[in-house]
Amino acid sequence: MGGRHVSKRKSVVLIIMDGLGDRPSAKLHNKTPMESAYMPNLNRMARNSICGLMHPFREGVVCGSDTSHLSILGYDPEKYYTGRGPFEALGLGMKVEPGDIAFRANYATRDGKIITDRRAGRIDKSTEQLSKDISFKIDDVTIQVASGVEHRAALLMKGQGLSDKVRDTDPHEVGREYNEPEFIEEEGRKTSYILKNYMKRMRSILDSHPFNLDLISKGKLPANELLIRGAGSAPKLEPFEKKYGMKAGYVIGIPMIKGLAEMIGMEKIAVDGITGSTNTNYMGKIKAVAEGVDNYEFILVNIKATDVAAHDKNPLLKKEVMERIDEAMEPLLGLRDRALFILTGDHSTSSVNGEHTGDPVPIMFYGDGLNKRESEAFNEKSCSKTGFSLRGLNVMDYALQLTDRLEKYGA
Repeated sequence: MGGRHVSKRKSVVLIIMDGLGDRPSAKLHNKTPMESAYMPNLNRMARNSICGLMHPFREGVVCGSDTSHLSILGYDPEKYYTGRGPFEALGLGMKVEPGDIAFRANYATRDGKIITDRRAGRIDKSTEQLSKDISFKIDDVTIQVASGVEHRAALLMKGQGLSDKVRDTDPHEVGREYNEPEFIEEEGRKTSYILKNYMKRMRSILDSHPFNLDLISKGKLPANELLIRGAGSAPKLEPFEKKYGMKAGYVIGIPMIKGLAEMIGMEKIAVDGITGSTNTNYMGKIKAVAEGVDNYEFILVNIKATDVAAHDKNPLLKKEVMERIDEAMEPLLGLRDRALFILTGDHSTSSVNGEHTGDPVPIMFYGDGLNKRESEAFNEKSCSKTGFSLRGLNVMDYALQLTDRLEKYGA
């Protein structure tokens, strides 16, 4: 895909609102949060854009944020995906090397063997000391834990003969026992053995840890369990700049997507107050984009708040989040001559049942000089009426051709 630097072209800004799409909610008079939200800026952009629907991977596939981001960035998940753990670990500053096995992790609340809260009450203070105290060596394997936002964490195993062929300990719902990290295939036997021994010692430490005793004394839920899932080894991804010929930066709050961005060589654009939750610095993110379009040829932005609200089954909060995002978008209205803005989601998350769905998500290509397929509003229903749709794996190709970067296919 070389030969693209013949002249100054527009920058490309990809803004992914995590869990953007939704389904109608009785709490919103049978409308989706996007349909209910007051979004003058996004709707104005939609009326001057190419709008439609995007299937993050294939039609009907229920994607996670990891596989959908890979897909939208043009890295086929079926070829490159090895599990979410490595991205989560990289995003938390851990050094993931060949042979290492990484897991996504949650601090959770356990009563006996029963998981009573998978997020330990959404811890509102740092768990760094907990993570430090449950990082130790079992036999010849070093196990490191790093803390993320709220209850989130990552676990990294370093040693010989490790494998990602082990079962999650996370039961993925409350009221059930945690799972044992049994091996799925024979090559995972050693990893399973190490993890079982680690879990026993880890639980003993957490049960008596001053951090948790303090929480209990205040009537709060203790973080006395570390649930792990998404085992994976480090994938080999072609650097973004080599793949597309564009210098890239990122504005991201959540560790997993930050890890992916760094894995493919994107540069961090620092913004104060980005949290990966609903209290993030929306204005700061978009201001950084407006200031960065002349310094970067590509900028990736992730806004996690929409997904957080939906997972909490709170359509009213998701509507409010969309309105905050819309307010932040105002600086972009006057930049359509300098950049192509792509606004979409990585998947749809239902605020009715709190789960990801396989529904397509709205997508908008906003810039000047486009053959517009405008939508009256930026929401699921209005964008479906344009008749335009594409798959996540084609988003980058579409952006490249709109900015005159894509080479001709054929003679």
